Amino acid sequence: MSDSAESVAQAFVRAINRQDVDTMAALMAPEHRFIDSLGNGFEGREKMRSGWAAYFRMVPDYTIAVEETLCDGPLVVILGVAQGCYSKDGELRAENRWQTPVAIRWPSAR
Repeated sequence: MSDSAESVAQAFVRAINRQDVDTMAALMAPEHRFIDSLGNGFEGREKMRSGWAAYFRMVPDYTIAVEETLCDGPLVVILGVAQGCYSKDGELRAENRWQTPVAIRWPSAR
């Protein structure tokens, strides 16, 4: 695989869809920054590793469907749909299924 920003961003999304936290962490810079849909920011590879692991326990079938990828040198923006089913007790119930637009900027915002 290429080391281009686009290939790394795509690898990150594939790791999310596999819920492969170790690969996700390996692709993050130490100062990786994540901003959720409520505007809350989280910074740091290790904080993100534990955060994603907890999130995958809460939404065990979380995936991102990529609809468009925009590239400009080292900057990549991925647009698509995030979806999953919130699971409080390990069970996936239809009434807890959701989907929402998603935007990923790679490298992560500083």
